[in-house]
Amino acid sequence: MQTVREAFFQVARELGLTTIFGNPGSTEEPFLKDFPADFRYVLALQEAPAVAMADGYAQRTGRPALVNLHTAAGMGNAVGNIESAWYNRAPLIITAGQQTREMLLLEPYLTNVSPHLVPQPFVKWAYETVRPEDAPAALMRAYAAAVLPPAGPVFLSIPMDDCDRPCPRLPQIRTVSATLPADTDTLRPVIDALAGADSPALIIGGAVDRSGGWDHAVTLAEKLRCAVVGRPGGGRPGFPETHRLYRGTLPPAIGPLGEALAGHDVVVVIGAPVFRYYPYIPGEYLPVGTRLFQITDDPSEAARAPVGQAVLADPGRSCAVLASALPAAQRNSPTPRASQPPVRPAQITAEWLYRVVHTVRPPDSVIVQESLSTAQKLREQIPTARSRSFFSMSSGVLGFGLPAAVGVALAERDEGSNRTVICIVGDGAANYVIQALWTAVQQQLPILFIIPRNGAYNILKSFAELLQTPGVPGLDLPGLDFVALAQGYGCGGERVTNPEDLEEAVGRGIGLDRTHPIEVTIDSTVPPLI
Repeated sequence: MQTVREAFFQVARELGLTTIFGNPGSTEEPFLKDFPADFRYVLALQEAPAVAMADGYAQRTGRPALVNLHTAAGMGNAVGNIESAWYNRAPLIITAGQQTREMLLLEPYLTNVSPHLVPQPFVKWAYETVRPEDAPAALMRAYAAAVLPPAGPVFLSIPMDDCDRPCPRLPQIRTVSATLPADTDTLRPVIDALAGADSPALIIGGAVDRSGGWDHAVTLAEKLRCAVVGRPGGGRPGFPETHRLYRGTLPPAIGPLGEALAGHDVVVVIGAPVFRYYPYIPGEYLPVGTRLFQITDDPSEAARAPVGQAVLADPGRSCAVLASALPAAQRNSPTPRASQPPVRPAQITAEWLYRVVHTVRPPDSVIVQESLSTAQKLREQIPTARSRSFFSMSSGVLGFGLPAAVGVALAERDEGSNRTVICIVGDGAANYVIQALWTAVQQQLPILFIIPRNGAYNILKSFAELLQTPGVPGLDLPGLDFVALAQGYGCGGERVTNPEDLEEAVGRGIGLDRTHPIEVTIDSTVPPLI
């Protein structure tokens, strides 16, 4: 008879969950002993980067990822990136050990007193096994919960003395649909509105790309000859930002966003919330006379929208159904956006840095980004042209980008695509999870890390200006040396301060077959928030 541990790994094997991202502790060691030779354990040096690595891996592959964390304290370390995985719709199955059942009543050292509550509210399901032999079946349920729309993280707590108990039977391995249906009857209100619109607009979110609708969204936009804009607040794009119909991203505040939609009589939001606002700038949600429709696979997203008519359907498939059902529009296409390339400045600016990266990088390269104060400039200068080629966090919690790039690069290698991965992460965000460089080195991943060094939490300085809160402490970051930090984790690095050296350094970094960080000193001018 198999043990609970052996049965758990057998179920994981049949579900394709043979890569585990983690940081183990004593309560996990009974679970991990005699680790199967056909599994791979990707070690992170702290729990938060382990979750972000799994997030990047799951987003890039489109499949769930297994995460192994330490009990209560380790889960606490990881909660910030669990939140990011929640908003990124990353299907993660997170496990953690629990103290022995015989001592739980005593609350001994390392007890997870409230295993169901620690990851809340950023998991779809949380469970601690009631009987030892339930762990393999709980993994099956966790898998189903993680992939069902909307995808997201789940959590299992497994007492450490359960692993060697007998498991009399394996659960049945089931398949579950990862998509909702979409048909003309369900989408009829949207079809009729778009067919009669004079000046429609599409707001395309990352769920369109996650559900395989990238090309369908292009077909729909071209058939409508309408403007396409990205959702506010960053995150994964669902439409090529190089397309002639693309008009940039919306501002993330109520009043400015409503004003940005002026002139459109019908707005259809596909695969995105309506909307995630911050900061608070009052105004009208929509211009007078504008009708809004939302197509989402997330019932909670539909419920909390302040305006519009919501339709629950698969976002990617909905783009295909709409494109097929609608007649070709006879209106003139919107005038293409005018763009003026920046001129090389005397001091490197974020805009110039991103322009150089885009000029030098391979066309099919993947960007992972977490540079909040300059994210808008990055999207303008490094537009995404291909599906699954840009990854960012949607939560606002720092500590995603650097380890997520490790997960994305690992997925590129596993998938055989081997595209160049470039991670652009601000100096503030990088220090939340700088130890992820070690994992990149140990996994021999050729990632180019570019760290714009402005010496501050500039995004918070932007907020301080908008909120009129002068004198806030703790916003400057003097004395950081990312080249020395990189050397400490086993990889070389370099620093660029002059604009004339930038292109050569970026090109050289892209050409290397190893992990390579570049610290780039940039202008520290505080950009406007909106």
